[in-house]
Amino acid sequence: MTRPIRIGVQIQPQHADYAAIRRAAAQAEDLGVDIVFNWDHFYPLAGDPDGLHFECWTMLGAWAESTSRVEIGALVTANSYRNPDLLADMARTVDHISDGRLILGIGGGWFQRDYDEYGYEFGTAGSRLDELGEALPRIRNRWDKLNPRPTRDIPILIGGGGEKKTLRYTAEHATIWHAFGDVTTLTHKAGVLDSWCETVGRDPGEIERSTEASGKPGRRAEELVEAGFTLFVLEASGPAFDLSAVSDWVAWRDARNGSA
Repeated sequence: MTRPIRIGVQIQPQHADYAAIRRAAAQAEDLGVDIVFNWDHFYPLAGDPDGLHFECWTMLGAWAESTSRVEIGALVTANSYRNPDLLADMARTVDHISDGRLILGIGGGWFQRDYDEYGYEFGTAGSRLDELGEALPRIRNRWDKLNPRPTRDIPILIGGGGEKKTLRYTAEHATIWHAFGDVTTLTHKAGVLDSWCETVGRDPGEIERSTEASGKPGRRAEELVEAGFTLFVLEASGPAFDLSAVSDWVAWRDARNGSA
């Protein structure tokens, strides 16, 4: 069975007050996207480094109430910022608030200012990924212990393309894999993921493949669909949150799915 094309939007919670962020999430839902993401940082990643910014998970709890159809999640949660068992409980709670619409997006973390300002140990890229590998089973184990349990098997999205650790964790734990790069790079990384799936005994078809989108759908999007990518995520940053490209991607999705 062919996996359907899906469209996401990442509402980057920087340089805008919360009312504007809430309106952007509502607009994305009204335009017909499948998923609305934010990100997990404490400071803007572009523009004024001390500009307006809001925290990820309290926002997801609010989105769980203010949206009704779209899935919601972080692209992606930094594993280092929260105890894994606490994060599991937070995710379970937002899962219930949203009636089963949460995706747990997670990665090793990378933005050093977040770590320095909030007192987390930055370590190395390798040590942060090792911690992610330790956290993922803890999260699943905590879900089994919680009362009430999650409403569903919460999808886990893992972001990144590291071939030795990240893609192995993806094969072991993820429902969705999100990565960046050109078609050649992404095709190669997808092949590595398939190899890890074979190693760990997982059907690679169980993992949805996701990447960024911009402009209008074109040759790159078609080539990525042929390479197995079916989730395309546009980005929108404050203060304007320009969602003008979303309608084209939603129309392309509908036409592509209708002809599949």
